[in-house]
Amino acid sequence: MVNILETVMDAMKSLTVQDEDQPLHVGEVMACWIYLSGLELAKVSVQAGINTTTDDELKAILEEDMKLGTSQRQRLHDFMLKEGITLPPAPEDMPISVSNNIPLGVKLTDDVIANELSLKIISLIMRAAGAASESIRTDVGLLFIQFQAEKLAFATKLKHLMRKRGWIKVPPFYVPPGSQHPLS
Repeated sequence: MVNILETVMDAMKSLTVQDEDQPLHVGEVMACWIYLSGLELAKVSVQAGINTTTDDELKAILEEDMKLGTSQRQRLHDFMLKEGITLPPAPEDMPISVSNNIPLGVKLTDDVIANELSLKIISLIMRAAGAASESIRTDVGLLFIQFQAEKLAFATKLKHLMRKRGWIKVPPFYVPPGSQHPLS
């Protein structure tokens, strides 16, 4: 059986060991590159959402995600440059536009904007978790743990708004054959 106290102590000791003088392995480099690429793509999607929505709460959530994404992009960008990692190409920023000038056949609904943002956040959370677990260097692992924690905290706010507005997509309930229906 695993001794939780020993495990915590070992984790604490590993955090104090400085291994930044060790080179990054190819998986750590790839994780940085893919995560930054995801942040760059999410940025233009969020900009488009800000340009499109007329919902003040959704716009505030999108602007908060933009600030978080900018912070994470900058930290990862700086880390990658310091380590000599080539940066992924980034799409151009979306021009600012007026929501009412967007034709209805092109304009995304608030439901679509929120669900698209949710999927991007889920993707980045999963990517950060994988990167943290595969990292050998402590600084890389901690960077991705921090990114994951920030995205999880933000995702909670988005989920609350999506539930409030009825935008959240809930898969059908699973009822095993022969069991009583849980909602009856």
